[in-house]
Amino acid sequence: MKPFLTTLSLAALAACTSSPAAKITETPAETRRAITQLLATQTAAWNRGDVAGFMQGYWRSDSLVFIGKKGLTYGWQPTLDNYRRNYPNAAAMGQLGFDNLRVTPDGPDAAHVVGRWHLTRPGLGDLQGHYLLVLRHLNGQWVIVADHSS
Repeated sequence: MKPFLTTLSLAALAACTSSPAAKITETPAETRRAITQLLATQTAAWNRGDVAGFMQGYWRSDSLVFIGKKGLTYGWQPTLDNYRRNYPNAAAMGQLGFDNLRVTPDGPDAAHVVGRWHLTRPGLGDLQGHYLLVLRHLNGQWVIVADHSS
């Protein structure tokens, strides 16, 4: 009987530690740091002229939504295609900067970011605007699931 109880206890412990309730969550400060790092990684990729690298910060899903001046775009691939069409080379991409960032955790698996973006593009004219990003913590990483940039 004792081996059976030991096995049952170990099985119960394993079930508890793998359940969502036993998940270790980030503090709000850790969430802010992780998301700020994600944005820094995206900025570095953009400034290298690497649109695909920039897109690694987005949820690779057909449910990703991008809202821009031309309307709604659903899906990771269509969003990438739009970026490539609108920014066909490094000169068109320019140098990206974010400022006035406000990263707000909305729970253990969700957050939003409000900020301003600016593209410095010598000879082509600078572009700038504001954005709201909605992020989720999925598969161990923060990803942008919705982007409203104007």
